[in-house]
Formats: sequence, structure tokens, C-alpha cells
Amino acid sequence: MSARAGEEFDTVRAVADVDALLAGPVPAAGPTVAEGEPATGEWTATGGEGFRIVPLWEGDSLTGVYEPEWNEAVEAAEGHLAALVRELDARWGAHRRVAMHVPLFRKQRREPMPPLFDALLAEDCYGDLTVWGPVSADGPQAARRWVAVSAGHSDGDAPVVMVAAVTDRPVVELPEEDG
Repeated sequence: MSARAGEEFDTVRAVADVDALLAGPVPAAGPTVAEGEPATGEWTATGGEGFRIVPLWEGDSLTGVYEPEWNEAVEAAEGHLAALVRELDARWGAHRRVAMHVPLFRKQRREPMPPLFDALLAEDCYGDLTVWGPVSADGPQAARRWVAVSAGHSDGDAPVVMVAAVTDRPVVELPEEDG
């Protein structure tokens, strides 16, 4: 569960959160560390070598929810993500997709992968990434970074979680097999 559980989705707030993430620091090196609310332990961020991930929104639990309500909840989450993507496309131009199925298969086979993908999967963020970059927060002198947003859930009962990631390295599709 993330610290965003129970909040209504707000596109303006989500864009502001992405802006803050883009303008903030990312660790240059070091281990991947997940952070949580001190009182509840709810996930608030994950940082690692060259990246930072934050939850933007979390839907309601889907435990005991069946069609058509289940479909409506997932469609609403997809609509929230689409609204955010439209806003970011207007700012940075067309996005591209980076699939998460290859990292998921690598995790299942216990194969190594880039820390960003490993961290996303550790937080059950299985949704494909919508990526822009390189972009900068504050004009041409600012650091160039890649931004990714995603929404997904780890299983049929888990809530849909929308996340944003910022990295100082290109976010690229992993090949089906190393070779």
C-alpha cells in the first residue's frame, strides 16, 4: 500500500508531483532503498542508482470486486493515467511506450536487470511505462532526465497504483533475451 491510498485523483496535483520529482535529486550511486511513512510504513518513494520513483495515486482495493465494478475501476484508473499523459505530452511532445513484460519475466527467472526496472517490480508496479526524454525541469542549463509514468496492479485484487519515475539514464525497452 502506498501513502496515496484513499486520495482522489487530481491531474493538476499529479503534474505538480512529476515536476517536483523532475526538479529533485536522484542518487548517483548506491543501493536501491524504498522509503515509507514513519507511522504507517506506507510506501512513499524508492531511490536507487540514477533514479527515483514515487506513487502518484492509488485506487481502492479490488478484493471482492467483480464485473462490472472491477472493469469500471480499472477503466477509471486508465482514464486517470491518460489524462496525465495528455498533460505531459502537451509539455514534452509525444511519449513512447516501454513494456514491462520482459523485466517481469527476468524477475521470475531471477535474472539481473537495470535497477529502475527491479525497483518498479519490487513495488508491484507492473504496468507498461509511458516515457519522455530527455527533458529538463528548468531550461537548457538543468540536468536532462527521462520521465516515466505507469499505472497497474500486481493481481486482480490489488489496487491500481499510478507511479512516476525520473532517471538520469535513458529508459529503454529490454531485449527479449540477452545475447
